[in-house]
Amino acid sequence: MSEPCPSAAPLLARLLDLLADDAPAEELGAVTSEARAAGVPAGELAEVERATATALRIRGALRQHRRRELQLTALFDTAGDLAASRDLDDVLKAIVRRARMLLGTDTAYLTLPDEEAGDTYMRVTDGSVSVLFQRLRLELGEGLGGLVAQTASPYATPDYRTDERFHHTRNINAGVLDEGLVAILGVPLLLGSSRGGAGKVIGVLFAADRAARVFSPDEVALLCSLAAHAAIAIDTARALDDTRTALAGLAGANAELAEANAAVRAHSAAMQRAEEAHDRLTDLVLRGGDVKDVAVSVAGLLDSPLTIHDPGGRPLAAVRPDGSAFAADSMDAGWLVGTAEESRHGARAVHRDGRWICAVLAGQELLASLVLHRPDRLDDSDRRLFERAAVVTGLLLLLRRTVAETENRIRGELISDLLGDPERDPAGLAERGRRLGIDLDRPHLLLVAEAAAREKLGGAALRYLFGGDIHGVSAEHAGTVVLLIDCGAPGPASSAGDAARAAAAQLGHLVQAPVTVAGTGPARGARELAAAYTEAARCLRAMRVLGREGEGACVDELGFLGVVLGNAKDVDGFVTAALGPLLRYDERRGTHLVRTLRAYFGAGGSLIRAKDELHVHVNTVVQRLDRIQVLLGRDWNEPDRALELQLALRLHLLAGGREG
Repeated sequence: MSEPCPSAAPLLARLLDLLADDAPAEELGAVTSEARAAGVPAGELAEVERATATALRIRGALRQHRRRELQLTALFDTAGDLAASRDLDDVLKAIVRRARMLLGTDTAYLTLPDEEAGDTYMRVTDGSVSVLFQRLRLELGEGLGGLVAQTASPYATPDYRTDERFHHTRNINAGVLDEGLVAILGVPLLLGSSRGGAGKVIGVLFAADRAARVFSPDEVALLCSLAAHAAIAIDTARALDDTRTALAGLAGANAELAEANAAVRAHSAAMQRAEEAHDRLTDLVLRGGDVKDVAVSVAGLLDSPLTIHDPGGRPLAAVRPDGSAFAADSMDAGWLVGTAEESRHGARAVHRDGRWICAVLAGQELLASLVLHRPDRLDDSDRRLFERAAVVTGLLLLLRRTVAETENRIRGELISDLLGDPERDPAGLAERGRRLGIDLDRPHLLLVAEAAAREKLGGAALRYLFGGDIHGVSAEHAGTVVLLIDCGAPGPASSAGDAARAAAAQLGHLVQAPVTVAGTGPARGARELAAAYTEAARCLRAMRVLGREGEGACVDELGFLGVVLGNAKDVDGFVTAALGPLLRYDERRGTHLVRTLRAYFGAGGSLIRAKDELHVHVNTVVQRLDRIQVLLGRDWNEPDRALELQLALRLHLLAGGREG
């Protein structure tokens, strides 16, 4: 009796156990090798290989999510240190230590200017082993840090010693060589305002490695967030020093004592209010608040209406000081975006047309804009509070975006499977969707988008869904990006055509290039959604043929051609009935009758223009038209028959048919 074939079930169960135990990728990959060695049948072996690949993707997504959580936890811990500690050195040491830990670099350090000496010195280092490096003093404008301070922008280099962008000096090179540093990232410590003047750089925060490496945009953004906390700590310390100076001056005349006391009390009250506000906003982020919660808190603290807008100028929240919603005065989106850019470059809130605008940043990326609807001026303490609210809002949006990216990646795999083979397991797809928070039985609009800048479109689609609070999911499929939008969820409800036009406009703004979007629906269930995708893809091809790139539309809006594409039950049958004799003749004999007929109609019946289009002699065109008449009948060029043939030719092209 032959031995029974081994089963894949124990191996699949083991994959789940390894995934639950966070086993190394090598152990997960070894399961496939064990299946081959055990002689698992080919069909089950393929299932084991697919399961192993899926497990590896899930493991990678979970590890990335944990890394993001670790980074955000460290940022929140830094905010807690800032609120709890009054010792500047302790806070700066904690920030530098966390910068080194989160970026995984060999060392991290922070430099501050010495206004009396006219140079820059090392204030805090972590991971440094060189006494020469720790005592390094730099003239203003020298090295990578000098360029960061001059431009108020982050700079990174994979190999500082060979990078000619920076002003190298013997002093700096000796310190860097003694420490053994190669790759360096520096970001500015920006102070939002200084005695009513423009924002300025008050220091530079660095992370450096003793081997070549490239710093990612996420790492630059993270170090910029830590630098923002360091700037707040230094600003608070300076304010406390001003208070101590005021207290020291109380030894003057009795006439000046009351005025000094009043100044101290006002300053202390402002400091206490700022600290309470920062604690309140930080606690809001830690408790998982949303953008509207931030708007309510800031509007109440500053006793003025406040709105929050996405990078394109669309409102995300609008509240009064009492927390109620309100309709803000209409603002030109272009004006708001331009003013937010002014705030971003100046690293401070700006006052324009009776409103205060502050850019919400992650590094140099604009995440949102805070708009305080208040015509009068803000004093220094209130303006600092407003600017700190922008920092906290940035942390909140980064957290939400990180979660959204991870969830969308996993949900996007479901959409790809649904569109690839909906008949394989419709019930299983529906169950997977419910576990991921997507109810496929609810009505959904389906949008298909394409652009020349294909590599940017996937990320732009995620920002479009996330920034607009649209309940949906996106996935890349067959060279396009598919967006599935829940019609029944809270948010902007619209027809397929309206949704396609809105998406085309916003996605085009995000990728800075024309984006074409076709919409269909509502549809529900795996089969209907797959059919809706087929219809939307056909609509997208129709828009391309009709020269409507960069627009949004649905099938019903494309005129008679759209009606045929969207509603005909047997488009292939119509094409075959009209062009079948020509298609079969071309296929059997390798001729070009279908192409000739298209060129003839496209040339308006002109034999001369048709032969130029086909690059043949006019007699060849005449001979081919004679053959077409034999195959289709003498009435092929009569108006009604000609219209039918032209429609069939257009449908044949849209369906991807090959011409002889």
